[in-house]
Amino acid sequence: MAKQKPRTVPLQVSTEESYSYNRHVLEYIHQAAERGLYDIRGLGAKRKMPTFDDLVFLTASLSRYPLEGYREKCVTKTVLGTRFAKKPIELKIPIMVAGMSFGALSGRAKEAIGRAATALGTSTTTGDGGMTAEERESSKTLIYQCLPSRYGFNPDDLRKADAIEVVIGQGAKPGGGGMLLGQKISARVARMRTLPEGIDQRSACRHPDWTGPDDLTIKINELREITGWRVPIFIKFGATRVKNDVKLAVKAGADVIVIDGMQGGTAATQQVFIEHAGIPTIAAVRQAVDALEEMDMVGKVQLIISGGIRTGADVAKAIALGADAVAIGQGVLMALGCNGSYALDGKKHRDVTKDYLALGVRPGTCHHCHTGKCPVGVTTQNDDLALRLDPAEGAHRLKNYFNVLSMELATLARACGKSNVHHMEPEDLVALTVEAAAMARVPLAGTNWIPGLGGK
Repeated sequence: MAKQKPRTVPLQVSTEESYSYNRHVLEYIHQAAERGLYDIRGLGAKRKMPTFDDLVFLTASLSRYPLEGYREKCVTKTVLGTRFAKKPIELKIPIMVAGMSFGALSGRAKEAIGRAATALGTSTTTGDGGMTAEERESSKTLIYQCLPSRYGFNPDDLRKADAIEVVIGQGAKPGGGGMLLGQKISARVARMRTLPEGIDQRSACRHPDWTGPDDLTIKINELREITGWRVPIFIKFGATRVKNDVKLAVKAGADVIVIDGMQGGTAATQQVFIEHAGIPTIAAVRQAVDALEEMDMVGKVQLIISGGIRTGADVAKAIALGADAVAIGQGVLMALGCNGSYALDGKKHRDVTKDYLALGVRPGTCHHCHTGKCPVGVTTQNDDLALRLDPAEGAHRLKNYFNVLSMELATLARACGKSNVHHMEPEDLVALTVEAAAMARVPLAGTNWIPGLGGK
């Protein structure tokens, strides 16, 4: 009998994508190998991370008494800078516009923001590069930023401000300096920043005249002397070592602390910063409040939270965790038309889908703020593109957006039985995930368990 040949089993080749070397990692490696350059882009992190969506409110039922929304008022008034300033800021709502520069944004976008904020009774912030006359005129309450670059820094403009924000860092790029690429350095931007037109601007990652909190104390006192101790001094930094940073800023003499979480946006920076530096906003809030509590400064030094605040629910949750106010940047840009399929040119809604496709993206996925080719005229210094944003219509849309946030904030506060949004507290919240419970220091829903703190 002939000996049978053993059957060969065909090699099974898996067609599944590798988790460690998936299409995104492969694209990164291939591009890095081909170009030898890192990626620069705008806006904020695109990766999934814990957010305020992972928290929910324990609103009233039988054990709590809700307030009637149509008959009982809910106070939203917010006062900032009560520690040392002769003239603290008074806002009608605890929702502010975060710092975004003229240069990063078009002049028409800045005007729209100023108009809306004035109508709403809230504040705007200059961003890097100095103050424009249009911004000062359109913004009733304007915060003037002092950054490491000192671009456009002017003591006379400083005296015109309603508050000063000393920026140590941003949530999108903690430890990194500012960046404005040459295509956005127009003649006017160049004059304001004393820079050559059309050349990339990369500013320092730390202030040139101090190396620590003792020097910062001296700088704060200088700023107070320039302004006659009239206006509040804010200290802003990206969320990293939050607890220590808050304590040092308070010791240096800050009236207000601004914490910018990892979800914060930017006009341009290295993508490695955006996706891999800092901590999520939800984790930063509780650490900041812990620091203020340990120093007995809750209510004396106010806390502003920014980075990924999008909805009225986000605002309410940040305040419940201990913030006095929030600052919004990316949401403001979206309200002005960013990542929409049409431009708000006032005469007609212009379909700009082809302009997005020319950038290699589609509406809803754009992050090309750094290029100056914004299809809707928001993040550009190109005169033709800037005309696509009508300031009046932009202001109308932004006002609507902030009004919705304010109504949602008050609605949730009333549902928790609070007649003042600032009376909301961590006890009003529970978490839907273990991670969020640990970061926000509130119980996992359906339990009394806060990871790391015990309970059942």
